[in-house]
Amino acid sequence: MIFPSSPPGSATGERRTVVVVGAGPAGLTVGNILRDASVDCVVLEAGSRRFIETRPRAGVIEEWAVRALRRRGLAGNLPAAAQVHDACEFRFGGERHRFAYGDLTDHRHHVYPQPLLVTDLVREYADVRGGDIRFGVRDVRLHDLDTDRPAVSYLCPRTGERRVLHCAFVAGCDGARGVTRDAMPADRTRIVRRDDGIGWLALLAEAPPSSDCVLFGIHPRGFAGHMPRGPGVTRYYLQCPPGDDPANWPHDRVWDELRTRLGAAGAPAPTEGRLIEKRVLDMHHYVVEPLDAGRLLLAGDAGHLTAPIAAKGMNLALHDAFLLGDALVAYVTRGDGSGLDGYSQACLRRVWDYQEFSQWLSDIYHGVASGDPFRAATTLARLRRLFTSPTAAAAFAEQYLGSATSF
Repeated sequence: MIFPSSPPGSATGERRTVVVVGAGPAGLTVGNILRDASVDCVVLEAGSRRFIETRPRAGVIEEWAVRALRRRGLAGNLPAAAQVHDACEFRFGGERHRFAYGDLTDHRHHVYPQPLLVTDLVREYADVRGGDIRFGVRDVRLHDLDTDRPAVSYLCPRTGERRVLHCAFVAGCDGARGVTRDAMPADRTRIVRRDDGIGWLALLAEAPPSSDCVLFGIHPRGFAGHMPRGPGVTRYYLQCPPGDDPANWPHDRVWDELRTRLGAAGAPAPTEGRLIEKRVLDMHHYVVEPLDAGRLLLAGDAGHLTAPIAAKGMNLALHDAFLLGDALVAYVTRGDGSGLDGYSQACLRRVWDYQEFSQWLSDIYHGVASGDPFRAATTLARLRRLFTSPTAAAAFAEQYLGSATSF
């Protein structure tokens, strides 16, 4: 909901040009772009610095996003520490099928866990560029968004007092469970949702990767995924019923299923290790249209959620942030409002392209286990086409890498 009335203490509140709500990849990237252009801003974050720097999240960054981070001086340790992948492997019908997308496109994926990127971005924003970031804030509220003098208020974690920040714009980067999406006016906004009716058991194992690339196990018992996250940590996924209880998946059952679903002729079994994370993700998606209302602009998961099926979420968040940061700088420093006017449309073109690919890939991952013989057979036909048709392979590689020149 929108809090339309002026907040308490509005006469004595602080003033900033932009208030960024949320210190994930989107919010921190926007904050850094603003700081670099000497635009006054503050970032508000409900968690602690340690929390956001250690919270397990995505790890695949597309090459265009890496180049953009480097151009802006925001890549941090990514160029030196990221693993570079140029292939993935599908396993189905008891066979291994390696897909060398780097040879088709001359593009790569960079595996760099989100906590490491967030650590780099926080350091650059707060420690290097001297940005104002406030951790542990509570009960964030948005006020007067339909005026040219909006405000954001919050409870100070140290004093419990409500503090007020008057601003020109609010950047809503606080994710799927934040307050900014709820502040979008219902009469001017639609939220389009889809539930795939599928669950994934998300696992983080203290074990070295079992392959030099991402593995996709397409199996009648359900999908399995293997995603390297570092020399001693591997992310795994197992398809499961939506809403399943992680307690239903003890250590031995997890590894038995991974060995079965990722099994293929000549392939080593997954390297077993202690499971340090185990949670069930229900595969669902949503898109907020438009991404702006008055002086509030959404970025990242606050404006759209793509299930981790295609590893697109962090890349979409960065795409939004680059556009939003540049648009705000152009407006504040030069009076150029064209970027803000076209912000939502420019973001949503890529969002819907990635959503479409995610749905296509979901059909590939889950079709064999659907219980429908017709769907299972057509799924295998699609997979075989990737390895027999250069045109199909090139189209898949372009979407998988997000390397299309325009959206």
